[in-house]
Amino acid sequence: MTTMSTKSKPLGDADVAMPADEATMARRYVRVTGHSDNGFVQFEYSVGWPDFAIEMALPEALFQEFCTKNQVQFLADDEAATKLGDNDEQH
Repeated sequence: MTTMSTKSKPLGDADVAMPADEATMARRYVRVTGHSDNGFVQFEYSVGWPDFAIEMALPEALFQEFCTKNQVQFLADDEAATKLGDNDEQH
């Protein structure tokens, strides 16, 4: 029989605690990274923190709908680093 431990492991130096308040998690970011020849928009999408993103691709019409539905903020290439720096005063 397999049992699961309820003890959590101690945080190491590489682990980072990130605040996950409601306001942070409500933020949605998109950075357009390209357009394909077949009409797809290639982009990075993130929730809460602009530097933790997934890569996605959608047809133009669905991309527009996705952005509207998620009320995204569009980022320029260097904007994620700036936004992260605003939240991390210890660098």
